[in-house]
Amino acid sequence: MTVENRKPVNIAELHRMRADAEPIACLTCYDASFALIEDRAGIDLVLIGDSLGMVLQGHATTTAVTVDDIAYHSRCVAPHLQRAFLVADLPFLSYATLERALDASQRLMQQGGAKMVKLEGGREQAAIVEYLAVRGVPVCAHLGLRPQFIHKMGTFKVQGRDEADAEVMLQDARILAEAGADLLLVECVPAALGARLAAASPVPVIGIGAGPDVHGQILVLHDLLNISPMVTLGRRPRFAKHYMDDGRDIEGAIRAYVEEVKQRVYPAPEHCF
Repeated sequence: MTVENRKPVNIAELHRMRADAEPIACLTCYDASFALIEDRAGIDLVLIGDSLGMVLQGHATTTAVTVDDIAYHSRCVAPHLQRAFLVADLPFLSYATLERALDASQRLMQQGGAKMVKLEGGREQAAIVEYLAVRGVPVCAHLGLRPQFIHKMGTFKVQGRDEADAEVMLQDARILAEAGADLLLVECVPAALGARLAAASPVPVIGIGAGPDVHGQILVLHDLLNISPMVTLGRRPRFAKHYMDDGRDIEGAIRAYVEEVKQRVYPAPEHCF
């Protein structure tokens, strides 16, 4: 079945893919042109990531990104996705209270066209996840390396190497799913922990630097294309693979990424912790 003839991806389809062990191919996106290409190339889930603060706006972190920014880019992308499921980040401090979380989610879904919001944090966010979920807001929880917490964490580094930390993350994943999270994104954890999270989680687990055994993979579009500021400065993240080799055009590069995710070729050992 061609991508063009397939029905739009929804939460039930993501859970079906998890149950059938079909890897979920995900990618960030920020504008109409790339939305059309990503959707045509077979991306299952598109994220309007607050990574736009770094790859589009040129900031050193994601904390400068606002709800207005995410809503704007989501609004640019949403009309051009026929199949891919659209998730939008709740940016820094936009979910500091229940009321702010609900207001920001309403804007991203009503004005931006998102079908799910993503927030960072562990069990301390369970009340917010539940508050949103019972009001019809699908939520993706984000564990592991949490870029919005960079000024507390001090540096971008692998999380969950220590067994005690790994156990906390496993418990957090369970608590967040019980609170109503429909999806879990895990960033920069050892591959063995990624496998444990995927095995224990009742919801699909999407990894970025979380090894090959999670239910899906996501990359920042600009890393895939080898044009992000970090790549330009010679600091490509270990988990990032660029796909513009062999004379591929942009759509060809994204199709190659989808194929490697689906065939479990990516991530290879050199992309794992």
